[in-house]
Amino acid sequence: MKRMVRLLIVVGIIAICSAGIAVARDDNALIYGEYGSPTRLVPILANDSISIRLIELIYGSLVFYDIGGEIKGDLAASWLISKDLRTVTFYLREDVRWHPMPGESDGRGFRADDVVKTFEIMMHPKTVTSLQSRYGFIDSVMKVDSFTIEFTLKKPFLGALGRFTFKILPSFLLDEYSYLTGDEELTLYKHPIGTGPYRFVSQKGPSSEIVLQANDGYHLGTPSIRKVIMKPFADQNIITQTLLYGGIDLEVRVPPRDIGEIEGDSRFELNPYSTLSYSFFGYNHRNPVLAIREVRLAFAYAINRQEMLDSFFEGKGQLISGPVAPGSWAYNLDIESIPYSPEEANRMLDRAGFKDRTKDGIRRRGSYTLTFRMVVPISKESETTKRVILAFQNYLRQVGIEVEIEWLEWKSWTQAVFIDHEFDIIYADWLFDDSFDISSLFHSREIGPGKNNFGSYRNPEVDALLDEAATTLDIEKKRTVYHRLHEILAEDAPYTYLWTLTNYAAYNRRVRRINIHPTRFFTYIKDWYIQGED
Repeated sequence: MKRMVRLLIVVGIIAICSAGIAVARDDNALIYGEYGSPTRLVPILANDSISIRLIELIYGSLVFYDIGGEIKGDLAASWLISKDLRTVTFYLREDVRWHPMPGESDGRGFRADDVVKTFEIMMHPKTVTSLQSRYGFIDSVMKVDSFTIEFTLKKPFLGALGRFTFKILPSFLLDEYSYLTGDEELTLYKHPIGTGPYRFVSQKGPSSEIVLQANDGYHLGTPSIRKVIMKPFADQNIITQTLLYGGIDLEVRVPPRDIGEIEGDSRFELNPYSTLSYSFFGYNHRNPVLAIREVRLAFAYAINRQEMLDSFFEGKGQLISGPVAPGSWAYNLDIESIPYSPEEANRMLDRAGFKDRTKDGIRRRGSYTLTFRMVVPISKESETTKRVILAFQNYLRQVGIEVEIEWLEWKSWTQAVFIDHEFDIIYADWLFDDSFDISSLFHSREIGPGKNNFGSYRNPEVDALLDEAATTLDIEKKRTVYHRLHEILAEDAPYTYLWTLTNYAAYNRRVRRINIHPTRFFTYIKDWYIQGED
């Protein structure tokens, strides 16, 4: 009977997939699959990769990096940087229109007010965002006229232009708001309105597919692909099978165990790409025991990261030694990863005073036992994630540390980690943009609700170096500063740094001219196209 039920499920998938492939061919639609759903399609508030990818389709920015790494204008037609590097003036395009509001046939005109309002909300201290540290170098913004904006910087900044990639929101939907927390009854939360290559059409529920339609009035040229549909999957195990059966055209991130199956199918292309990201175990330094450096180092020595990488990710990645995206100019290649050494982990814990054991073998010091609470979002409850966490739990148990796992809904997880700080350990990834800026992760001013320094890590030398890196104009000096930061943050171990993975996107070969942005994925989608049937 069980075998029959399983067979019926597979038949159901095939039926659904057959319908999906017909939609893609008949309607010139790109259907892609994600493991999970976006949290909120509002650029200032979004910090998950699924939302960021969709936001890239819907919204525009003043400038962007093209495929060759050059800065190009999006909403800005041109710009002028003052000789003293203190002022950046943007001259906006006059042919840009917002996507139509529900019930409207035409969108409103894009103006300087939209840029000013977006920036003011983004930088308001009550806005729950991680972007403020990135744009703290800006002193003020001023509307010169309807199509001219002037930003004044706090200090000369040679690389300022490349930072103006934040997405712009429509001011006419934000008149009543000076800041955003995510709890407002805001039209944008239900129906995003942007200036990007695709406009939002529908989403029936929070876990339903999202339908986007090509923006025929797109100022950089109408996209070739007429429709984009994002299908969320609650089970990562069936995304690749859905791709193989024709239910989707593209899988954003292929599980390592599925790569071989796709490689053997001539209908599909496998595209490796770097996301400028890394995985880590993060610790809450508000816990006085986790504030002890030897305890955190013991975590790092206790786990066999190479074994985990090989076993759970088919070895498709590399171990890292510090908090910077590997492959960047900021990464210090002289710092080696902490080796697997349970003996050294035990010595560290002895040195921290946790020499006694309970009858269950858990280390203790006086009445305090080494038992910690680890919170993980249910949306990341894939087979691979479970294996990583269970391995982590088992490794630590062998040196006398108990880790209790609690799975939370995404909203509850973000509330526990970033707002209430009610956790001991998290397993997560950081995804970097082109600046590789780590100040929001480790600077003490980034401690507080909604900030990225969720673990309340403090180190005055790190603060000083981060401030120096943010203001220096000398790229070699900046590199030296970041290499020193890498060294300190490896020694201090506010995280247990794990690995960076080689990610793979898989897509049907009918989809052509695909180039993938390392962090936003869809930046160059305007040039993608779907080849018709022969």
